[in-house]
Amino acid sequence: MFHNKAALAIAGSDPSGGAGIQADIKTFTTLGVYAGAVITCLTAQNSRGVAEWQPLNPDFFKKQLNLVINDLPISHIKIGMVGSSELSFIITEELAGFRGEIVYDPVITASDGHSLCEPGGIEAVKQVCGTATVLTPNLDELQALSGMRIDSHQKLLSAVYQLFNQFPRLRLILAKGGHINQKCSTVRDYLFKRRETDPLIAEHPRIKTGNSHGTGCTLASAFTAFHLLGNNDELSFCQAGDYVRLLLERSKACKLGKGTGPLVHVTYVSAP
Repeated sequence: MFHNKAALAIAGSDPSGGAGIQADIKTFTTLGVYAGAVITCLTAQNSRGVAEWQPLNPDFFKKQLNLVINDLPISHIKIGMVGSSELSFIITEELAGFRGEIVYDPVITASDGHSLCEPGGIEAVKQVCGTATVLTPNLDELQALSGMRIDSHQKLLSAVYQLFNQFPRLRLILAKGGHINQKCSTVRDYLFKRRETDPLIAEHPRIKTGNSHGTGCTLASAFTAFHLLGNNDELSFCQAGDYVRLLLERSKACKLGKGTGPLVHVTYVSAP
């Protein structure tokens, strides 16, 4: 059944279609959620990596955001790559009165290691963190935001609750575990709630595949979509993890690109 609510993706554009706002739109669409899309940055990239990126003109970006958010029935916003302090300021200013969920995937570097922030951009990322209700960092992002080296479960807990203290609007932190102990045969994702010391943990086998481009964007967008549909934190966390694992498994045999291939979102609806 179609819901008369919409999700909005605010992110950079990936012309190869694997990550960024393209992955967000594909995720929302395959899960039955209407998607608006406001672009922050243009990138020149493919499956081999990012060659260059440019933030949009701030005034034009603000016009995109205002026109869409004042028109569509948006209940959930997912933010990815921001790129510049000017755009971070606009996002923070324009979303200050938004009363729905704001899920922020704090993109700092691309999977090939290419920086997706201007010099000193970590402060711009933190500015957007102050607007978010849900944060979905991977290990590197969690370390950068907390300023801590995370090499144990206790350090993970310390970093997470430091962010809760720093950003009072945060309700949840979904810590993505794919980059933690990459030699391990299992992956753990964690859902932390403010004022609760024990996270919900989802553990699953690590899937060996050459097609993992866009996994982080997709997980954050999937959580956003499932939360829009069901308004349940724990269930959305589990459903989003299952969705990504299914895409990883079904995308293994696909041959797209000459580098790290993308998740193939259409396999979610086309396969039995």
